Order: sequence, then C-alpha cells, then structure tokens
Amino acid sequence: MNGLLKGFAVLIAAGLCAASPALGQAAKEDIRIGQTLPYSGPLSAFGVIGRVEQAIFDKVNDEGGINGRKIRFMSLDDGYSPPKTVEHTRKLVEGDEVALMWGSLGTATNGAVHRYLNSRKVPQLFVLSGANKWSDPKKFPWTMPGMVTYESEGVIYAKHILKHKPDAKIAILSQHDDLGRDYVAGFRRGLGAKAATMIVAEQTYEPTSPVISSQLVALKASGANVLFGVTVGKFTAQLVRGIAEIAWKPDMTFVPTSASSIAILEPAGLDNAIGLLSSSNQKDVNDPQWANDPDVQEYFAFMKKHLPDADTRNTNYAAGYMYASLMLHVLRACGDDFSRENIMRQATSLRDVKLPLLLPGVVASTAPDDYLPFQQLRLRRFDGKSWVGIGELVNDD
Repeated sequence: MNGLLKGFAVLIAAGLCAASPALGQAAKEDIRIGQTLPYSGPLSAFGVIGRVEQAIFDKVNDEGGINGRKIRFMSLDDGYSPPKTVEHTRKLVEGDEVALMWGSLGTATNGAVHRYLNSRKVPQLFVLSGANKWSDPKKFPWTMPGMVTYESEGVIYAKHILKHKPDAKIAILSQHDDLGRDYVAGFRRGLGAKAATMIVAEQTYEPTSPVISSQLVALKASGANVLFGVTVGKFTAQLVRGIAEIAWKPDMTFVPTSASSIAILEPAGLDNAIGLLSSSNQKDVNDPQWANDPDVQEYFAFMKKHLPDADTRNTNYAAGYMYASLMLHVLRACGDDFSRENIMRQATSLRDVKLPLLLPGVVASTAPDDYLPFQQLRLRRFDGKSWVGIGELVNDD
C-alpha cells in the first residue's frame, strides 16, 4: 500500500506539472493549492488523506469548479522529513506559484516552513497538527491550524482520569518533539496539583527510532495502571502490540486522536486494542450507530464511486473528506477573488460552519483573533471493531 500511495503522489505531481499552462495564464484560470504529506515513511498511513482530497477536487472540477475556476491540487510526498518538506514547499511556492499551502501534515514538517511561508505571505491553512504555535495570529498571521490543539486534548484525557480513576498511577510515553511536549503539557495542566503524585514514570522516543520496546518495559516496571501514549503512526501499533507482548494491562490506555485509525491499530492486532481510549470530533463512519446517517451514507456513496479500491476502515479517508469540505467552503466564500489576502480573510471569518461527518453540535468557527476552527472533542473507546463514543462533547475549559 505504501508503494502504491507513493506512486500515486508522484503521478499526481508529474501529471499536474506536465499539464500546467504558463504561470501568468494559470493565475487567472485555476486555483493552485499545494500540500505535503507522508505518502512514504513511518507515517505513510496518512497518505490516503491526500488521495481522497484529490478525488473530491476532481469531482468539483468535473462539475464546473469553483466559480468557473478549476482546482489544481499538487500534493507531494515529504516522507515526514522536514528537509524534504522545505524542498517541496519552496518548489510549490516559487516554481508552481500556488495560491496557498493547505492541509500539510506534521508538527516538525510544518515547523520547517512556518517562517518561510509567513515571510512570503503565503497562506498555510488548516495545518494537520495540533501544536499550539499554529494559532498565533499576531506573530504568524498566515498560518492556521486544522485540528483541536494537542494541549486541549491532553487536558480532556486528564480530566477523564480524575473523574473515573482518581487514584491512578500514570505512565507517559511521548514523542520527543513539539507534538509530545504539547500533549504532556496539557495533560499535566488537566491533572493540576495532582500531576506530581499521579505521574509515576515518563519515557520519550525519537520519531526516527525503530522501536519503543525498551521504553514500554521501563514504564511497566513503574507499577503504573494508566498509560498515556503520545504516539503516532507505526509507534501506536508498536505501543498496543508491545504492552500485550509484555503482559501489561493498564486499566486505561490513551492514544491521540490522530493515532486512532483502524489502519494504524490493525498491525498490532485489533484484539489487543480493545478498551483503548481516544477522542474525536468526527463521526466514526464504521460505527453502526451512524449507519443511517445521511452524511455517512453520502460519504460511502462517494467512496464507492470515486475510490472503489479504498479500505474505508481507514478513517483517514473520512478525515480527508471532511478537511476537503472545509477547504471548499473557504474557496466558495472567496467569490471571484482568489488573492492570498482574501483567502486568509475568508478562512479567518468562519461562522458556525457545519461540515459533513462532524459530530452533532460541532461546528467550525474562526475570527481574525481566534484561528482555532475546532475546540470540542468527544471521548471514545475501541470495542475491537469500531470506536464507540463516551459521554458528551467536551473542551478543556
């Protein structure tokens, strides 16, 4: 699958570049959108996000485009490598003259081009990372996040522990970067003064590490009965499989929203993931409770027609479907003015926008001084087949 996705990305880029008209002409005739995603490498499971987004834009183009303009979507494989992100982003901005960068994934990867894009006043919209730094309108007015912040998510998990297991002994495994630091900072904030006594062990790992087995052994030895695993991609599968292999059964194990796709859990054995806790602001399209939901039915009809070979158990497809709907809303709001300034103006003026697949009550809203489009989540537990929602929508207030 990884090879196919990588090849898909290369074909997209090659085909789009080969078909590109003169740049001056293109500026009038199409809307150029740039993106980097890990179609290869340790986080290649997320590459399907770009695949479904391309299919949606193709459908919109076939129906006449946006106000008569076609979307020219260029999604390139950075392999989750910041140097590659820099190389591709500079090409997209300076060579292909994209109107904006959108939906690129990763904290370190987006961080590598953060100042560059702002210095050139190129919109860096709906970044697929929950790091706090993406929402800083004063210092970085051209960058906007596309997710609930990692810190807010960490607070929500901590509050759940305080309510349901106040005597917990907590172990934390986190990725050694901004992603891990933000999650842990929010988690500690949520525990408050009790963090000092409840957290009994902490371990980190590098994104380039091959395995995390030694960290898991050390955490088990602490006697912890709750595990907070700030892991992504293959490391989530390693965490779930790893604790089973060492016969460690914490009463609660949490993983981030971004690590909860069944496609990520499957290599660990879905039986090993039973009871896992995470959160989301989207409907789980594989959950039977949404089987008759019109948005979910429309999603599956789209997938069957436009991506019939897709494994829809991989909820990254559904995530990409929702992200593309948000981007289309912004583009349609632009009218006939697709300048970078107006794209930012519309993106920072969202008012209770309802998007397909969001949970009831969740809307996207932004303002010139508040760049966070989403600020609510619902906890959920994995039952071996799908994620089942727990309780009501919550935020970190």
